Amino acid sequence: MANQSMLRLTKEIGELQKANDLSLAVGCQDADVRHVKALIVGPPDTPYENGYFEFDMKFGREYPAKAPAVTAITTNGGRTRFNPNIYATGKVCLSILGTWRGERGEEWSSAQGLESILISIQSLMSSNPFENEPGFEKCKTDKDKDLMQHYVRKIRHETLRISVIQRMEDYLDIFPDGTPKLVKAKIDEDEEEDEDEDVKVEPPFEPFKDMIKRKFMWYYDSYLESIEEESKNVTRNQMFKSMPFEHGSNSMEGKFNYPELEARLRRIRTLLDKEAERWVEEGVVATKNDESVAVNLRRQFDQCVSHFQKEGVALDIELEDDNPFHWRVSYFGKPMSNLDGGLFNIQIIFSTQFPDEQPRVKLLTPLFHYKITKDGIPCYFPRRAEDVRSHIEAIIAVLQEEQPPYDPRMQVNKEAAKLFWGSEEDKKAYKKRFRRDVQRSMEG
Repeated sequence: MANQSMLRLTKEIGELQKANDLSLAVGCQDADVRHVKALIVGPPDTPYENGYFEFDMKFGREYPAKAPAVTAITTNGGRTRFNPNIYATGKVCLSILGTWRGERGEEWSSAQGLESILISIQSLMSSNPFENEPGFEKCKTDKDKDLMQHYVRKIRHETLRISVIQRMEDYLDIFPDGTPKLVKAKIDEDEEEDEDEDVKVEPPFEPFKDMIKRKFMWYYDSYLESIEEESKNVTRNQMFKSMPFEHGSNSMEGKFNYPELEARLRRIRTLLDKEAERWVEEGVVATKNDESVAVNLRRQFDQCVSHFQKEGVALDIELEDDNPFHWRVSYFGKPMSNLDGGLFNIQIIFSTQFPDEQPRVKLLTPLFHYKITKDGIPCYFPRRAEDVRSHIEAIIAVLQEEQPPYDPRMQVNKEAAKLFWGSEEDKKAYKKRFRRDVQRSMEG
């Protein structure tokens, strides 16, 4: 029974990890597969959009006969309730988890599993989360509607502040004002001697850190656009209103301060760019020391050059300053395609922790494209994360894509996406701007 439980859980984890789902992610340590960390990215067109919400899931030996214990981690240290059904304490109220009394047939069954739990939680993150509260259907007055609208606005603010900005500041080891946390740590260390220097502190398990950094780059423009739009609806330092279902510490208290959020967002983006620059410098040292990651990237460079030459793909690959951690790819648009006549320069920078840390990719040639941010960050998925050739092929596939499936989660340039999926006139406007950039690409 225990072995079957472990096999099923391992299979479910593996399937989710291979799926490259834009909204769901899971991770666990080999020594404790029953303890799963999960991440839900807030759905489009909701106040949770592109926020990062983490959950702790503990599966007992009775699984799947018995539901796991699920705890929300993104709660601002137990101070913020993000939903009528997601408490500040971390409690997640769902009938399938046995934490809420639902209708007959909504209780847990062994047919459900890891993915269905996450999808159920994600469904709580709706465009009007107020509706998750019992008695919502009775709220019909203008005052009720105003309260619901305010609830959406404060969730959107706190999604940005806590799930995005605060999380990224933790990853970058900075305080909200930009001061490095390591400076304070060094001062504390100097003031108080460590009595046990031999004790090694294990770093926290953070399976989503690199992924969230990359997604932050994808959605950065969207965050700024949201701030610009929401700033029109509230005033600086306007206090949050309390909802009827919020009580004591199980609430969402605070005030709107979008100017501060914008400053913090821009600072984070600057630090991420500097981080990539540091990777280049660290790569020089790793190459001199003949580290295995440097040898691996050099070998992959040679293999990529050989492969694309044999395949007749019109691109050049070079190493900047002979540094295997800094690649420059020049792709020539395929004749008779939407890229015909274009020349696109792509920068790929690798970390010394590759492939655990994925490369930072930037299109240096401006291109008006729904899957490329305004400053050139492409939204793509390599077939094999450890294989650089897969990255290059996936980037080229994005450039060449002419009839993509509609997926708002990959539309990292909203202006371009609105035109591409708009009216016939909108589509013509998109193609005109796209072709203009293609033509200009040869002029530089």
